[in-house]
Amino acid sequence: MTEGQKFDNAKPRFSLIPKGSLAPVINVLEFGARKYSEDNWRKVANAETRYFDAAHRHLNAWRDGQTADPETGESHLAHAVSCLLFILALEQEKSLSRPICGTCGFAPCECKQVSYAVEGR
Repeated sequence: MTEGQKFDNAKPRFSLIPKGSLAPVINVLEFGARKYSEDNWRKVANAETRYFDAAHRHLNAWRDGQTADPETGESHLAHAVSCLLFILALEQEKSLSRPICGTCGFAPCECKQVSYAVEGR
């Protein structure tokens, strides 16, 4: 029997995300979706500045020793990550006039041109 092949060089390695670290972030996002509505963050005026400020408030609370946000019970770090994800998404949406690569998720594409015949993986 020959060994199977999977040509995944230059594709995102989601396995690098530390195990369990996204669950609290998802909990924060779900809480926000229930409280406000899904994708409400896209409609907030001056969103980049306001989420930047909110991220720093959560980071400061964490640094001051508050382990959890009193409203959600989740880590202030999970709240800060959520705010930064909103800012990142808004930044990426600004560049949507350029096509986003389906493999790497960047615009313009940041994949290396790989010849799968010589990839060896």
